[in-house]
Amino acid sequence: MATFSIDPRLTAGNHAVADLELCAVRLQDDVRFPWLVLIPRRGDRCEIDDLAPSEQGALMAEIVRAGVAVRAVGLALGRPVEKLNVGALGNITPQLHVHVVGRRQDDAAWPGPVWGVGTARALDPEALQVALAAARQALAG
Repeated sequence: MATFSIDPRLTAGNHAVADLELCAVRLQDDVRFPWLVLIPRRGDRCEIDDLAPSEQGALMAEIVRAGVAVRAVGLALGRPVEKLNVGALGNITPQLHVHVVGRRQDDAAWPGPVWGVGTARALDPEALQVALAAARQALAG
């Protein structure tokens, strides 16, 4: 197995939340959307089907857990999530990663995808700590 390191493009603009069994979890620093990124700690994988079947199942379970955490972040920030979007694009950063994004009908990109819409707006320091705590608590539960 290749040594695991996260592509620097996947750590820009976000913060470490937790390490699950398979994935490193990061909180996207954008007040417009509650958003987690899951990065499987499996070296040079690019596609979900590059994972072993058991890892594919583990990834799906962690996506579901991340969805619960994204909903918790939305509630903690006073913006309850109405819809979850899940995507593993990799067009810009090929290292396998999965976005779990909380959406609302009044968000900046609704009903389209979040990518390429507007400019990210960082959470203020207090909101960032609230979001990180909510995500960590939800992932631990």
